[in-house]
Amino acid sequence: MRALLKFLLLWGLLVSPFWVSAEVLDINTATAGQFDDTLVGVGKAKAQAIVEDREKNGPFKSVDDLERVKGIGPATIAKNRDKITVGAVPPATVATPPEAKPKQK
Repeated sequence: MRALLKFLLLWGLLVSPFWVSAEVLDINTATAGQFDDTLVGVGKAKAQAIVEDREKNGPFKSVDDLERVKGIGPATIAKNRDKITVGAVPPATVATPPEAKPKQK
């Protein structure tokens, strides 16, 4: 009985990473092939369109920005929301004002 319990515990630990971990794509770094393989309702043409839009218009700031790609709408995003993420987006450059000099009396 103990051997069976040990076997089941060991088996559970070995197998669990395969069914627990799901692939999550960073839409700012994923390739067309990764989009095609992972996303529901996205084939080769839409996957390529996502990559081309990203190259032309810059990184996506949110998952919802995928709507700017022709053929990708709210329904496609909703089906895939748990499979996609937006990685680090470069911060916008903000001009910093020069330091104020104290007035001399």
